[in-house]
Amino acid sequence: MRQKKQTRQVRAGDLAIGGGAAVSIQSMTSLPIEQVDDTIAQIIRLKDHGAELVRLALRSVESAEYLKKIIPAVRVPLCADVHFDYRIAVAAIQAGVHKVRINPGTIGSRQGVREVVRAAKDRGVPIRVGVNSGSVDRRKFPHVTPESMVASAMEHVEILEENDFNDIVVSIKSSDIMHTIAANEIFSGQRDYPVHIGLTEAGYGLTCAVQSAVAIGHLLLEGIGDTIRVSMTGDPVDEVIVARKILESVGERKAWIRIISCPTCGRTDTSLDILSLAKEVDAEVTARFESVVKEKGRALTVAVMGCEVNGPGEAREADAGLAGIRDGKMLLFAKGEKVRVVDYHDAVPALIEEIGMILEKK
Repeated sequence: MRQKKQTRQVRAGDLAIGGGAAVSIQSMTSLPIEQVDDTIAQIIRLKDHGAELVRLALRSVESAEYLKKIIPAVRVPLCADVHFDYRIAVAAIQAGVHKVRINPGTIGSRQGVREVVRAAKDRGVPIRVGVNSGSVDRRKFPHVTPESMVASAMEHVEILEENDFNDIVVSIKSSDIMHTIAANEIFSGQRDYPVHIGLTEAGYGLTCAVQSAVAIGHLLLEGIGDTIRVSMTGDPVDEVIVARKILESVGERKAWIRIISCPTCGRTDTSLDILSLAKEVDAEVTARFESVVKEKGRALTVAVMGCEVNGPGEAREADAGLAGIRDGKMLLFAKGEKVRVVDYHDAVPALIEEIGMILEKK
């Protein structure tokens, strides 16, 4: 991993973005803000799964009134996503939102931008300048390239700078992985504002997870990126889960509990359902021991393997694990050493008991 790009720091409520702060996870509600109770419930779910900032779409000045009910009901900073009408952004700031996302080029007149800046300064609210490949002005930039996306973003940044405003976060996204990476690399060399990274319109499920991991992971490994969002069709909670896994994979977050499991092969006893077992172990170990290992400050690695070859041998560094043998039996092992043989149906309770004893000794 390259040394992390040093950016200036802004604050959205109690969340620090940039300036050496940890890379934060964002998501966005998928409901009309007018559905206040459901929106509040969704924000709480997002926070419970790891979201550190949640964005909401505001489509009218009147919609900002709902923020007055939502903000006191949740304990996570909120960002208002505003387009076309600067008055919506001003109303959102006055309602107490912690950050606004605008495109200065489409928010209205320069006087409108000045009004947003004035309100943001008064309340200490940062402004995120968001440029997507689809929002580039094709009259000025006929071809969407990394260079034209950066030029578009710089136009918008300069409007804020002309108004003596520097509490800025910048995002430049495309659905094209290479364009997204290149554009962020270029911008990172031109300004020191914190950068929000992600892949826009990345699809759903596995496709989105893989493509987002490539784009976001690549940039983070280059030291670029202060806050991230995985843009996934469907339940936004899934965005947060994938984002957390990306941060853990590149070393930006500590994975307190790590489950190792093999892909299985012809050596695996056909009576053993390794996939179901791995899912059960993941759920049980996380529920029972995550708070314990955090308190102790030590990570826990647990292995679920299909055979004795992939068991103690290949998972030797696991704290504890299970390896399939024959006739519905599994080998329980710890630190590469055999503990005992257990029946498949008793394997999870036996593993939980062993982990409990291991943690008691630490």
